[in-house]
Amino acid sequence: MIEAYSRDWWRATLALCLGSFTVFVNLYAAQPLLPELRQEFDVSTLAASMVMAVALLTLACSLLIFGPLSDAIGRDRIMRFTLLIAALCSLSLMFVDDFTLLLMVRALQGVVLGGLPAVAIAWMGDEFDSRALMLAVGFYISANTLGGIGGRVVGGFAGEYGGLHASFMAVGLLSLGCVALFWWLLPSARYFESRPFRLKTALEALLDHLRNPLLLGAYLIGGLNFFIFINQYSYITFRLHEAPYRLSTQWLGMIFVTYLGGTLGSALSGRLAQRLPQPVCMMVGILILMGGTLVTLSTSLSIILLGLVINAFGFFLCHSMASSWVGRQATHARGSATALYLVFYYLGASLGGFYLEPFWNAGGWQGVVLASWLILSGTLGLSIWLWRRTAP
Repeated sequence: MIEAYSRDWWRATLALCLGSFTVFVNLYAAQPLLPELRQEFDVSTLAASMVMAVALLTLACSLLIFGPLSDAIGRDRIMRFTLLIAALCSLSLMFVDDFTLLLMVRALQGVVLGGLPAVAIAWMGDEFDSRALMLAVGFYISANTLGGIGGRVVGGFAGEYGGLHASFMAVGLLSLGCVALFWWLLPSARYFESRPFRLKTALEALLDHLRNPLLLGAYLIGGLNFFIFINQYSYITFRLHEAPYRLSTQWLGMIFVTYLGGTLGSALSGRLAQRLPQPVCMMVGILILMGGTLVTLSTSLSIILLGLVINAFGFFLCHSMASSWVGRQATHARGSATALYLVFYYLGASLGGFYLEPFWNAGGWQGVVLASWLILSGTLGLSIWLWRRTAP
């Protein structure tokens, strides 16, 4: 097994971090471009939001395919080829001038972007010893956040100076460079043991997890929180693109630096969990997210950005707790339990725009805040229920 801080550990960890960075760069690069996409293709805010939604939806579905498939054919090939296809999808978007075709390419990109998240931690589990695994996972999750920020910033800056096509080209070329390094750095798997895929066994495990109320509660908390959180960012770009702010694409991309609040929230979640039960930590995260959402009602741009930082801190605090709760509460097939959490998580992200759109049309940003509080009140109630269900 690969030991922590060995040469192979550093190569593998850097490779997987680059892969994670590449996934989230490609997934989120389109988000600061939504106002420009709406104008370029003359579509509604909901239709423009579908550029994000279809990729998130197909990514969620693909997680249930790549995880079990990797047990049969190996994880290396899935990660290598899905990353390559994802980068080529971004480059192909340079040449797309039809909105329907744009959505189709994004849907395909979402499918292949699910390849690495579905199997990366399983690859580490195969190859790393326990200490090496824990250390590597921390770096890997940090790369998720940095990829989300990097994709939006790169997409926003390139879109400002060269338009939509330049944005997709910049993301595609950056991704190809990362993929080349990933292929070179990732060591060959030495401890993987192929297991035949049995559909019946996989489905039975998923149904067992859905019947477990302690797992289902966490699935709903993670999915519904992301349902609100990520789509708030989509609608805040529409708000800040209009008067009186009139932020350009470049500066719309920069607002996603507020995600660094989430990096801090994730880092502190472990310490908080040593002092409080995990459902209570989820409650704290949701309350912070609700408070940050209220702060964004301000008309001051700096206060709005502060609200987004608070939102990111609260959301990722709760997300870290909910995802680790699933790993602890699953009695068997922990891999499929975690995959199912991610399915709820990304399905929530893909569907949130449909929920927020009528509130946006009726009341603008105030409507979005009201809609957010309605859902977050529900997830707060679920976390209270989990706490009471498991409290000694």
